Amino acid sequence: MKMNKSLNFGMIALVGLTFACGGGETKTETVAEEVVAAPVKEMSLEEKYQNDPVYIKGLEKVKASDCLSCHMVARKIVGPSYAEVAAKYESTEENINMLAQKVINGGVGTWGEVPMPAHLSLSEEDAKDMVRYVLLLKK
Repeated sequence: MKMNKSLNFGMIALVGLTFACGGGETKTETVAEEVVAAPVKEMSLEEKYQNDPVYIKGLEKVKASDCLSCHMVARKIVGPSYAEVAAKYESTEENINMLAQKVINGGVGTWGEVPMPAHLSLSEEDAKDMVRYVLLLKK
């Protein structure tokens, strides 16, 4: 009987020790790390349209003209910004023809009381190329 009690005590001690030490199992904790995505860099117009022939040709003709004296891409100065024009007009052949004629003949009233001077030396094709470029700048 004595042996039975000491065996029971030894068994209880062994079980207690096993549980206290983790039962021989290795515990691993998984810590979830928060993954923060890098902010998306907004693509510039130059990057977005760098290979677009309409953009390239139109920009070249705008830079060679006096348009940049009164217009900027994103900010109104004397006349509306190109982005404002692009937001107002869909890029349709009808609008391209109408706006090209406004560039050539000038006008007043659509964007306020400051008149846009006529550009009679511009060919219709050059004016259309410039208008197509401007209409690409829709946000």
